[in-house]
Amino acid sequence: MVAAARALEAAKPDPLAVDQYAEVFARAVGGSWAGVLDGQAPEHPLATNEFGVPFVNFQGARTKYFDEYFAAAAAAGVRQIVVLASGLDSRAYRLDWPAGTVIYELDQPQVLEFKREVLARNNAQPAADRREIAIDLRDDWQRALLDAGFDSDRPAAWIAEGLLIYLPATAQEQLFLGIDALSAPGSWVAVEEGKPMPAEALAAKRAEQVQGERSDGDVNGMAVSFFHLIYNEQIAPADEWFGGRGWRAEATPLADYLRRVGRPVPENPEAATMIASNSLVTAVKE
Repeated sequence: MVAAARALEAAKPDPLAVDQYAEVFARAVGGSWAGVLDGQAPEHPLATNEFGVPFVNFQGARTKYFDEYFAAAAAAGVRQIVVLASGLDSRAYRLDWPAGTVIYELDQPQVLEFKREVLARNNAQPAADRREIAIDLRDDWQRALLDAGFDSDRPAAWIAEGLLIYLPATAQEQLFLGIDALSAPGSWVAVEEGKPMPAEALAAKRAEQVQGERSDGDVNGMAVSFFHLIYNEQIAPADEWFGGRGWRAEATPLADYLRRVGRPVPENPEAATMIASNSLVTAVKE
């Protein structure tokens, strides 16, 4: 869904970000994921005004934000990049990385294998030293990262894009603690986070999501339930959490960022709720 949305954003006359590999991933899956890129899947959620338009705008803005984050970190001299739950992130291939940059991508082995095979078939080459770490983030990913060559005495730039909103509060804190423990002064971190819903409303949304999944397991069902998925618990706003531990942090509400880059804030209630609850956060360790 994210890759297809990035591909649709890249095809606009005025894209906020161009991920040339997003289309490659969508076409590798085929079916309606390829059809929606050609305007031949009118029932696909990304082809609808209610879901597709705000989601594609959201992905374009989010991609731009994190692309610029990495450019700033690289300009500051950071040469270690850690992509947590990397999914189909292609920044190791498409961004202009300075010499000596090492990029660590952590995710489930099946995800990394799919990405590697698809990009290899398309003769794509990473623009930096890319190292895969096939691991579930519920396991000891810090040790796996160190074993792969990560140097905790040197600054790093971390990213958790589209991850925190799916984690319970305890898992968020463990992730943040791991990042903080391995980050030397001068390290950067960027995350996307969402404010939690009240407990009763969250339970109702989850029940509605489960019912939707039982009645419709295809991509249209995914569209119905997607915006319900984004509500989760939160230990503390990321800027406050990192700010209280020696990081200089800044949070940008997603709605404000959409306006800044010239994209409309959606009026559809489900999408508007998600956009209003999400923020993009960058912090630098002092």
